[in-house]
Amino acid sequence: MIERHALAVLLALILVHPAPPAFGQGQPLSASDWLSGSVRGPQRETSAWRPGDEPPPAPDTMSRQPVAVSGDVGPVLVTRLDQGNPDGAGTMTPRRAGLPPDLWAGSDPAELSALLLRTPARLQSMQALMRRVLTAQLAPPQIDGAPDPQGRLFMARVDRLLDMGALDEAQSLLLAAGPGDPEIFRRLFDIALLEGDEHRACRIMNNTPGIAPSFPARIFCLAQTGDWAAAAISLHGAESLGLIDERQAIMLTHFLDDAFVDGDETLDPAERMTPLEFRIHEAIGQPLPTITLPVAFAHSDLRLNSGFKARLEAAERLARSGALGPLQLRAIYGEQRPAASGGVWERASAMRTLEAALQSGELAQALPRAFDEFAAVGMADLLATMVGADLPDHYPGDARTAEIITLLRQWRGLTGTEAPQPAPELVAEAPEAPQTARGAALLLAMADIDAAIEGDLARAGRGIAMLRTLGLTEDARRAEDQITLLPRMAGTP
Repeated sequence: MIERHALAVLLALILVHPAPPAFGQGQPLSASDWLSGSVRGPQRETSAWRPGDEPPPAPDTMSRQPVAVSGDVGPVLVTRLDQGNPDGAGTMTPRRAGLPPDLWAGSDPAELSALLLRTPARLQSMQALMRRVLTAQLAPPQIDGAPDPQGRLFMARVDRLLDMGALDEAQSLLLAAGPGDPEIFRRLFDIALLEGDEHRACRIMNNTPGIAPSFPARIFCLAQTGDWAAAAISLHGAESLGLIDERQAIMLTHFLDDAFVDGDETLDPAERMTPLEFRIHEAIGQPLPTITLPVAFAHSDLRLNSGFKARLEAAERLARSGALGPLQLRAIYGEQRPAASGGVWERASAMRTLEAALQSGELAQALPRAFDEFAAVGMADLLATMVGADLPDHYPGDARTAEIITLLRQWRGLTGTEAPQPAPELVAEAPEAPQTARGAALLLAMADIDAAIEGDLARAGRGIAMLRTLGLTEDARRAEDQITLLPRMAGTP
């Protein structure tokens, strides 16, 4: 009975799968090339006819079966309604995002998609602006007066969030558009894997009608749901028919066969690691470090079953990319006592001491130490976001402590703190306001502002001036203040 069930599963999988494409074909053009090939595209119509054969006969329209064979009421059929253009999907209203609803008007969707994927946002103020741009519910761009039928801008927004490690925001955006599209399903599946929830990933697969999963993904989910016999027979059939490559077959064999548990064979990781293969490596007892993988993989180390050091390193990495909030990072620092010294342990120790000092008000030793530790690795901005709002407006004690307090509060742009005098190089003439393609102008301005990190303040000044012209005065002010404070945030103020 089990064998018959497993054979039926294998036959069903074969029928819904076309031959796998050649390597490099059909891959996404975004930076998120590490996504799993968890779905195949819809199978094309095929026939036995080949060039050189007689043309196939025209269909006989007069020989169709009658519409109804009786007068009985037929069964009710349910059809999924079109979910519309996903480019207009979002999780934040334009008003809340502080953006004009027609920001994308006049811009080419392909150009916007490319700009979104390559526009840098390393400054904290620009990271916050980028997240608003990516999640805002804005009117879709038009092509010849009609929305882009391919939804390229939507996928670029999702992939940029994934590349930032912002999994929750990417998932919310995907769900806002609906999971029926194969590319949307593919990303939802991988987000669940990245968060370490294999059961949710497989539940998404099973509950998404009309989606044909890849063989590795389907075999993985068969095993996850306990149908090991079907998974094993599916693997054997897929391998025999050449539907999976040799490396995938070896990896899945180790995953399914208990005989390899006590072996000493170590599987080499793929050059392009996917969330699915990452999870399989973990399942066979050969977990991989995430430090060399895209930042989204760091979410795996945030799970409570990870070691404290791994959680700390992952939290810092995600916070640097803007994917983890300051309160979450601060909470993780305080979870346990540091187990050693050096590196991340020193920052955890400094934060623990600073937390006690914030309670007592005696900051003269704890705050300078914490600032020096974080500034040494370029993370003084994270310290400012974590504790800036808890620092007093005035500190009558140690002069250096008072200077650090002012610096961190200025970085946050907190009220009651005088704004820094802008660097002269940032002064630029206001450009002419663009009549169309304001979205492209905004992204180009953000790229100009990012040049300040390399020291090109004149270019950054032009980007700030464009933000003001576009009406984003608060974002321009924050960017100007943070660029001015960058040299002091890098060391002793």
